[in-house]
Amino acid sequence: MSAKLPFSSVCIIGSGLIGTSIGLAVSKKGVSVTMLDQDSRTQGIAQALMGNQGGEISGAELVIAAVPVSAFPMVITTLERATFKGVLIDVTSIKIKPVLEVTRSSLNCAQFLPTHPMAGREFSGVESARADLFEGRPWMIDSTGVEQQALAWGKALIESLGAQVIDMPAADHDQAVALVSHLPQLIASLLAKQLAGKPAGWLELSGGGLRDTTRIAASDPTLWKEIIAANSSAIAPLLKSLASDLNSLISNIESENFIAAVIKDGQAGRALIPGKHGGKAREYTHLPIVIEDKPGQLAAIFDECAKVSVNIEDLSIEHSPGQETGLITLAVSHSDAAILKAHLESEGWDVHAPRS
Repeated sequence: MSAKLPFSSVCIIGSGLIGTSIGLAVSKKGVSVTMLDQDSRTQGIAQALMGNQGGEISGAELVIAAVPVSAFPMVITTLERATFKGVLIDVTSIKIKPVLEVTRSSLNCAQFLPTHPMAGREFSGVESARADLFEGRPWMIDSTGVEQQALAWGKALIESLGAQVIDMPAADHDQAVALVSHLPQLIASLLAKQLAGKPAGWLELSGGGLRDTTRIAASDPTLWKEIIAANSSAIAPLLKSLASDLNSLISNIESENFIAAVIKDGQAGRALIPGKHGGKAREYTHLPIVIEDKPGQLAAIFDECAKVSVNIEDLSIEHSPGQETGLITLAVSHSDAAILKAHLESEGWDVHAPRS
């Protein structure tokens, strides 16, 4: 979004993945960005990425605390010493704790907006930052008791980064992220742990399923140990429920009917995950197209899609080295699949029957 932001100067405390990504995005919109971090090397890289802008906390209109939960009290102390009177936004991964800490401080609670962007990458740190990290992602805020200007600034910031604002109470947020973020991280880590010590030849058979389910197992343990411990009261019941399901599966592992029920229940659960922008998850049709192994084929297909106003939601490419043909599979809506198939056939493309 290109709308002018209602503030002109921001101080971001914490120059990791999230803080630096925010800085990169808002600096492109003409906002003066100061990056601060306890690690001088990290701060230096982040500030250089902003074009060597800089300033003091006291001169910033908006402060964004992009630090781990354990470091947030130090941010509060720093702001109290600087007699900061502007708007404070945090992006910590849990919300009840920082809300309580601000309430107990001398800062103006009405000028504090608790938030949490549901975005990230497997690898943390300033080197992984990117300005488009938040595009299309949900970004939670808790507007309870927040004055109008602070709320408006927070929403403007979030929307300018391409994220979707979701307003919910801090307590509900902590319960929700335990389910949709913290539990998956622990499961992925436990699954990946099972690979240790196994024959290398077995791992050479690894396919997309294992890679997909263990992707976030590459996450930073220093960051996650704090997140999990801080939200342990919400996570523990979920782990107990999972353990109960796992024990039932172990007891019935020879029953085809029980296994089928487990898989079916998993399908039903996955179907509840919203689609893009929080909408209902869409079911796509996959249209296979065999192409020649020569430059420009993918771009040409995109052009053909544009001619008939078909939107590509996803695609996959399969091509073996030395093979003269490859397979492109486009994920499109059911109606678009019929339109595109007819159009490509008329243009001489080797398009085949779609699958749902």
